[in-house]
Amino acid sequence: MFERLKEKWDVKSNFQLLIILVVFSITGSATVFAKKYLFQVMHVDANVSIYWLIPIYIVTIIPIYQALLIIIGTLMGQFRFFWNFEKKMLRRFGIKIDK
Repeated sequence: MFERLKEKWDVKSNFQLLIILVVFSITGSATVFAKKYLFQVMHVDANVSIYWLIPIYIVTIIPIYQALLIIIGTLMGQFRFFWNFEKKMLRRFGIKIDK
């Protein structure tokens, strides 16, 4: 399983793969923490209609996750990997950064 990830992501070592997986874990946890704080500030609670919740998520949580992924990835020495990962993800949203 890990060999497939290394091949797919063009990762050379198991240590680099470990760092990348740790960055994804930290970023996911930090995003959940940020969501709780942001939703408190915005007074969004469990009683909000799902029709309002989805646009709020799209406008707030996705950009927060993207930014945290770059920041944490950079702090862990994996800027190039996560910048390429971000560009690929943004292309799927129809946003082109560069080639």
